[in-house]
Amino acid sequence: MFAVRSRLGLSRARGRAAALVALLLALFLLASCTSSSGQDAAAVSRGKELFAANCATCHGVGGEGQPNWHTAKADGTLPAPPLNGDGHTWHHGDGLLYRVVSRGGQEFEDPRFSSFKSAMPAFGDRFSHDDIVAVLTYVKSLWGDKTSRGVSIVESQAFASEQDPFPPGGG
Repeated sequence: MFAVRSRLGLSRARGRAAALVALLLALFLLASCTSSSGQDAAAVSRGKELFAANCATCHGVGGEGQPNWHTAKADGTLPAPPLNGDGHTWHHGDGLLYRVVSRGGQEFEDPRFSSFKSAMPAFGDRFSHDDIVAVLTYVKSLWGDKTSRGVSIVESQAFASEQDPFPPGGG
């Protein structure tokens, strides 16, 4: 009799564990289907179009950047860096990335640091706030699951963006 009850209790425990696993899986799937992921998909799609038409000429179709992007050209400007996670873009928060796209790289040149000269044009007069956010959302989609020193670059950039987020509604 005791053995039957033990097996019955074990069977119920397994059933509850299976139900709990199923519930957790359902919650995970539900969370991954929220409206924010739908907005991200739309932003990635729009950003990809804008990137192909405006950015790929310098940064490459897949965001691979120009060769020797660390070495200044004859005019003193640096070649376009990779944006696919192989460069330094992911080190910066959304706010700085937004300002670079909006105002251009020259905005950040400093006479005290003559080694930095940027050829990055400003897109703030051609792109809306949402367009800039879409382009940067697309760029971040190129990073995939890349890591640096064992840490996800997506997570690292998200942390930097907590301190320097996209500007609200523009600017």
